[in-house]
Formats: sequence, C-alpha cells, structure tokens
Amino acid sequence: MSGEWDELVVAALLGTGRRAVPSGGEGPSELLDMAARHTVRRRAGLTPGPEPERPVPAPPDPRPPTPAAAAARLASLLREQPRAPGGTSRRATTPDLRELLPQWLAAANSRGYAAPPEQLPALLDAARGRSDLRPAVLVYAGPRARWLAGLNPEWRFALRAGPGAGGALPAPDDQRAVARLWQEGLFAERTALLDAVRVHDPAAGRALLGATWPTERAEDRLMFLDSFRTGLGPDDEEFLEAALADRSRNVRATAAELLSALPSSALAGRMAARAVACVALDRMRPVPTVVVEAPHECDPAMERDGVTPNPPPGRGERSWWLGQLVEAAPLGVWPGRLGVADARETVALAVVDDWRGELHAAWCRAAVRQRDAEWSRALLGAPASPDAGGPGAVSLAERAKLLGALPPAERADWVAGFIAAHGLSEAFQLLGGCGVPWAAGLGRAVVDALNIARDAGSYPWSFSGVMGLAERCLDPAEGERLEGLTATPVESEHAAPGAGGYWAESFQRLLGTLRLRAAMLQELTP
Repeated sequence: MSGEWDELVVAALLGTGRRAVPSGGEGPSELLDMAARHTVRRRAGLTPGPEPERPVPAPPDPRPPTPAAAAARLASLLREQPRAPGGTSRRATTPDLRELLPQWLAAANSRGYAAPPEQLPALLDAARGRSDLRPAVLVYAGPRARWLAGLNPEWRFALRAGPGAGGALPAPDDQRAVARLWQEGLFAERTALLDAVRVHDPAAGRALLGATWPTERAEDRLMFLDSFRTGLGPDDEEFLEAALADRSRNVRATAAELLSALPSSALAGRMAARAVACVALDRMRPVPTVVVEAPHECDPAMERDGVTPNPPPGRGERSWWLGQLVEAAPLGVWPGRLGVADARETVALAVVDDWRGELHAAWCRAAVRQRDAEWSRALLGAPASPDAGGPGAVSLAERAKLLGALPPAERADWVAGFIAAHGLSEAFQLLGGCGVPWAAGLGRAVVDALNIARDAGSYPWSFSGVMGLAERCLDPAEGERLEGLTATPVESEHAAPGAGGYWAESFQRLLGTLRLRAAMLQELTP
C-alpha cells in the first residue's frame, strides 16, 4: 500500500499527462478517486494506541471560596475586551473594567480567597497576555494553576514563576530540595529560588550562589547578583568586593552599586575619599560657597570601583566622573566636610559656577540608592517653594525617586502640597509613587486641582493621565465630592469650545469608576 500511495503522489505532482495513474486508472478524476479510497484504507488499518495515562487529580485548595457576587464580578472583568483607539463620547463615561482587574486581584489576595475553579482558565489566559498580572493571578489561582499549566503548554509560564505559583519552589529551609533545584532548574526557577532564599536567609542565598558562581554565564551572574538587593548587609561585602574583578563590565558595575549602598563598605570609603578631594567650602567669599575641582582622569582603580570612563553624548568627562564619585560616596561625609550641621544645611549652601545642578543630582542618586530619608527631605525642599515646580537644581524625575525614600503618609502630604501650589501639570510622575488608595488630603488636592482646571476652561484630555490615575487610586469615599462636577458647566467666553461637556463626561466616568470600585470591595467583604 505504501508503494501505491507513493506512485499516486508522484502522478499528482507531475500531472496525469506526464505520469500514468497506477493500476490502470485514467485522468485526474480517477487519480483523486483512488487517492480517496487509499486514504480510507490507511485510516481503517491503523492499530489503536494504548490508552493515555489519566492526569493526577488537581490538588485541593484549602482557602475559603470567593463570595458569589465577587466571583460574578471577576467573570465580567475577565470578559472585558481591550478598547479600540478613539471611541464615542458615550464610551468615555464608561469605566475601563480591564484596568480594575489588578486592583480586584490585590483585594481578593489580601483576604485570602481561593479562585473559582471554573474561572482558572480565563485567569491564566489573562495572565498569559499581561505579564503584569502574573504574580497576582498565580497567588489567587493557587496550587491548581500549576496543575493546569502542566496540561496546557500555553500556560507554561506558571511553572516557571516564583513563590506565587502555588508551591513552585521548595521551602527555603529544605536544603536538599533547594540544592537540587539550583543545580537542575531552569534559569527563571533558579532566579526565583535565589530571591526566595535571600528573603529567608541572606547568608544561605549568598552561599548558594557562591557554590556555582565561577561556572555561571555573565548574563546569568548579572541577574543573580541583582538578588543581593534583598537583605543587603555588611556580610555581603566580601562577595561583592570579589565581584569587582569579574570579567563582565555589567557585573562589576552592579557589584559597585551594591557596595556603595553600604556606607561602611571599603568601596564606599574609597569613593568618599575621592569625592571629598573634589569638593570643598570656600569661606573667603562674602557668602561661604562650595567649590568644585572635578577629577582630571579616570584611573584603573576608579574603573575597578565602578566608575564608567566614557560619558554619554553631551556630557563632559570630568563632570561625568565627579557625578559618579559623589553618587557612590556615603552621604554622611558631607556635613563634616563642608562644616555644617546636617543635610538641610548642606543642600542650602551656595555652589560655585554651574556645579550646583551636577552636585545636587548626584546627591539625589545617592539618597535614592542609600534610602536616606533625611537627605531626601532636604533635597526635595518645601513642596510650595518655587524651585519645587521646576526647573530648580533637582528635576521632577529626581523628585519622584526621592519621594520613594519617605514614609507613605509623608510622601502623600508632600505631593498634596505640591499640587496645591503648582497644579497638576507636573504632578503625574509624583502621583504614580503614592500609595493606593490615595490619602484623604492627597485625594482632595487632586479633585480641587481638577475642578480649578475645569473652571479655567482647559480641555480635560490635557489631564487624561491624572484622570486615569484617579480612577484607580482615588479613595471611593471621594465620590461624594464629585457629584457636583458631573453636570455640564456654563462655559465662559475664554473657555475652549466644548470643554465643559467633555469635563462633565470625564467626571461622570470618574464617579462611575469610584462607585464600581466601592461595590467591588463590598462584594469581597465577608
């Protein structure tokens, strides 16, 4: 039968005019008929295979089930499709349900609910399409997510995920299982394992990596070394100091960055000695002024300690080297070096020539790296000061990073003061770093600023980013204050044409989203 089938295939490829049909057949129709009969015979002659092994039943999930109303809400969130660009004005007043899914998952996980079994496939599909959802989805889906992922290759990401994958990793204190996964696991599994062990015991994580460090690829060493940010302490200094001699430039740079975050490390001391040699206080001037003499060269010792010799386009070499030295020096050396009491007095000193921006920017990076709240406050200054609105010595992006070193309540108060003094036009980056839901004072400041912008006749899409954040971050309790803003205002002669109607639609959507979020939380409450 195999030989006859091969002859049929050759005749079909060459054509019946050039190759005779086997078994005396004639013409294309006969060829196709013979192929059909032959196909039926081939299929009928197959020997049945062995019965496939049945899958092991899914593991139990001991957590309490999600309340029925909340499960129905989840189903509606998962059914929501991405919106097409543009759209009608009616759609502008409708909440975007997909943007509420991360918040719903966070609330459900905080209450320790188990996912409805019938919704697990839709949850895994959502996580497959949106990597930002994966950690929350895998926590909510629990151990059954891994069970399902073993049956569907499209959900394989759940098998390679971290601790949220419902038991994907062994317990950090199970030394035998940890060692086996470290030796045999995939790269993503090993990275997640190292992170988990570092959280449990930084010394054990360091020993785990040290055992295989010389044999790891350069790109893997870089990712593994990044895990030292968790639980970083003085005991890590010896390992990181040795990594300064690594073959990979990126590994050396990361090791230097981590060491500079340890103010007591030898590298921090070396960088401090270099930095203070470049910066001094000149008391002979009418006003005591900081003077700067940037390095004239980047020697091999500086390169070993993480200083990148080649500046990016548009930067001078000497200012580039100086910034890296100051950034890596412990902030505590500067008040004594400049003869002042604290960080606030240091930042307030006058700086000669054009070095103020360079020096303050380096101090900002150092404050963020060293998580120093005192220096962050000093560099931020008062939120109502003219410099806070820009340009000033500290850029808006640097201020957003500095806010991360402050406690959440203080961060929200500073941003609220900034908005009250400078409005919303520059506040988007700052709002993104505030805790959710926004504190009451911050929420009031945002709503008041939006109301001022509406009364000024501006178009609402100038504030679309802030509106989007408000939908996700504003406390639902603020919805009462929005009631009066949903009506179309009387437009003044200086207002942009049609702006009042657009503002009304935007506030209607914001209010609708806040009400929906309040309902979501109520449904998740036992």
